[in-house]
Amino acid sequence: MMIMLLALAAAALPQTAPQAAPAASPAPAAAPKYSLDTPIETLAANEAAKAVLNADLPGLLEIPQYEMIKGLSLTQLQPYSGGKLTDELLAKTAADLAKIP
Repeated sequence: MMIMLLALAAAALPQTAPQAAPAASPAPAAAPKYSLDTPIETLAANEAAKAVLNADLPGLLEIPQYEMIKGLSLTQLQPYSGGKLTDELLAKTAADLAKIP
């Protein structure tokens, strides 16, 4: 008898609607494939990235010191550029590299 009363009491309690799952947050934007931190030789190996280097930093890939600098990123190379790799120039290059799919 007690079990039956508990069952009736439980049935009489208000039922709560199941909670909806929280909305999924949008996926974070994918990081750019190429950046100022990508080694120069990696950029030069991709046709689109190489075109950006040739347009934004003409002559970089033809300098005699290329073999010495190719393992560096543009960020790493900036302090050794004698002021030629300005923040503005690198910002433009970064924006152009970020457009590469």
